[in-house]
Amino acid sequence: MAASEIPSLSKVGADCKPGRGRPRSEHSHEAILDAVLRLLEAEGYDALTIEGVARQAGVGKQTIYRWWKCKAELVLEAYANHAASKTPVPDRGSLRADLEAFLGVAFKRLTDISGPIMRGLMADAVHDDEFREVLVSAFVAKRHDALRQIFQRGMERGEVDLAADIDLACELILGPLWYRLLLQQGKLDARFARQLTTALLAIVCVRADSSCERIEPVAVRA
Repeated sequence: MAASEIPSLSKVGADCKPGRGRPRSEHSHEAILDAVLRLLEAEGYDALTIEGVARQAGVGKQTIYRWWKCKAELVLEAYANHAASKTPVPDRGSLRADLEAFLGVAFKRLTDISGPIMRGLMADAVHDDEFREVLVSAFVAKRHDALRQIFQRGMERGEVDLAADIDLACELILGPLWYRLLLQQGKLDARFARQLTTALLAIVCVRADSSCERIEPVAVRA
């Protein structure tokens, strides 16, 4: 599915209604998100409708409208939760191993499954401030937090300089990821995961050891 096949929020405006903030039934909530993922895989974003999701999940359409304002928000939450479950934060004993594992899995998903959806959602976010906030909180911030956890573990193991700016290190990973995903300038593959990892180790590592071989460490300071 090409990014051009994913409509902007303006095209799905008919599916948007203000949420009422009522408490969620966890069973219905999970059923709805599962239904979204099944329909996305079977039919694609363009064919997915609130009515179809409600029918697949066995809930009323108004139940969905109470909890999500737009089809795009519903798809984003379903995708973000699914991506998080499929991209766990690794703990393999070294910063290099953890970064390569995390990026390898994330890159493979974006290449094989999720790339077109994320390009479409990001395009919507550029033109809609409210939806951009949803995209950041539901997906981007979670990826940032996962990377921060990896760097924090590295710091606790003594691999990362205590003065290193971990948040900047995370941004130095996410920037190239989005560049390659959105503009399709280069592959998101295992080789790029290794290259990006090596570049980050050169910035944050406190010493040249098994995780930072042949690297002259330079601390990134705020």
